[in-house]
Amino acid sequence: MFCSFRLSIAAMAAFSAASAVLHAGIVETPGCAGSTPKECVTLALDAMGGRQKLDAIHSVQLDIISHTALMEQSYRQAPFITSYERDKTTIDFAGQRIRTEAHAVWPESDPHQAEFDNTLIATPAGGVYHSAQGDSPCSLADLDSTRETLALGPLRVLGAALEAADLHYEAAEALRSTSHTVVAFTWDKMPVRILLNRFNHLPDAVDTTAQFHDFWYYWGDVKQRVYWDNWKYTQGIVYPSNEITERNGAIWSSAQALDLQFNVPVDEKNFAVDAKAAQQSVQQKGWARSFHGDKSTELAQGIDLYTGSWNTTIVQQQDGVVILETPISGTFTQGLFEEAKKKYPGAKIKAVLSTSDSWPHAGGIRFDVAQGVPVYILDLNQPLLDRMLAAPHSIDPDALQPSPKKPDWKIVAARVDIGTGPNRMELYPIRGASTERQYMVYFPERRLLYASDTLVINPDKTLYDPELMYEVRQAVEREHLAVDTVYAMHQGPARWSDVVLLLNKTI
Repeated sequence: MFCSFRLSIAAMAAFSAASAVLHAGIVETPGCAGSTPKECVTLALDAMGGRQKLDAIHSVQLDIISHTALMEQSYRQAPFITSYERDKTTIDFAGQRIRTEAHAVWPESDPHQAEFDNTLIATPAGGVYHSAQGDSPCSLADLDSTRETLALGPLRVLGAALEAADLHYEAAEALRSTSHTVVAFTWDKMPVRILLNRFNHLPDAVDTTAQFHDFWYYWGDVKQRVYWDNWKYTQGIVYPSNEITERNGAIWSSAQALDLQFNVPVDEKNFAVDAKAAQQSVQQKGWARSFHGDKSTELAQGIDLYTGSWNTTIVQQQDGVVILETPISGTFTQGLFEEAKKKYPGAKIKAVLSTSDSWPHAGGIRFDVAQGVPVYILDLNQPLLDRMLAAPHSIDPDALQPSPKKPDWKIVAARVDIGTGPNRMELYPIRGASTERQYMVYFPERRLLYASDTLVINPDKTLYDPELMYEVRQAVEREHLAVDTVYAMHQGPARWSDVVLLLNKTI
């Protein structure tokens, strides 16, 4: 007790001393020794060409090639499947708007459908995807990206820092073996840090912490670092032509500007949008969407499928209710739990089955754990899901954030049986090359198979990614299952024999 008390006093004294040094402004500022934070930022502005020249840039036109690691999609995790884009982007600072004409290459597409075009036109107040068929609302993630590009991109972030009321120094940091001065401030309630090179004063990286509206939504408070490099001297401006984005310490995307031009005249016709569609973009809930129980199908007595972008199933057994998949978000899953309690009053929710590691598929996992419900997960997915549970959600607290709980994982490494009676279930890992992180759920008495995220029947009666169902068929044969009907996360019930015929057509 006495020793612990002495250590606590020493730790408190050290913390107080460190705080006093920070508040006194006595922190290491390599390259900015003796300068105030504003003076240091001014040196960075001068290194890029000067505040006056940067402010005089009213538009930028970029030809960009990029790739993104599909961390939420990859079947076997790192190293990740990669998507590619070639973009023509116009940033109109004067009009506070961005237009991006993207040519994308998506690796998980059907044959001959991997390449497609998409045009985004957005302002911080709304945006659309523009096509010959008309405009549709863009995503909340697109709006986030638009706001940050306009305010925290290379040409504007130093100006934002200079105008911030809370601009201050933080501890210096080494980046690429070079000490960098760190200046920090708050923008739109979001903490921002800029790492300034001690030798040339250029901003080599910008750090932010936010809850994103793309697939990173599931990780709560995400630490993002954007690296800038491959600096080019153009029209009197020093500009980074390379941008690499890291999230939670993992390299996520890399973009290289092959060509850039400043102050290109902006054609108003290129920014014309459907105002109604643009307004709808800001009214979306993103991933925090609600559950609606109006689309349900009885697969058998006591087995109800709720269809939507992500399907889920409520299963009644003799000793309680099992929920098969809690996808999308905590708010969606909360509504799903309420539906189960309404449908079977007084019945205990005895288990949740989470069959895949794809992030939106496991979107409700934190809510499940907060309720203390046992969750059946694949053995290979536990490390990822443990990290998901440990991720802080202080920016937008969810059900687990205020009262963390230890998960009651039920690990599926081989066959696992759940329940008795007509709706008993058997869980089987699939273990294919593309299905290594999924398990299937079999109802023996119903001859019904839930195939996780492996089955989608295209409108032309072909299979999306036949490899997935090929591996499911291998697992069915390996386990000697008798299947009449199969369904999946994105596919309603289909006759197993019909699916096998579609699979055979690909041979």
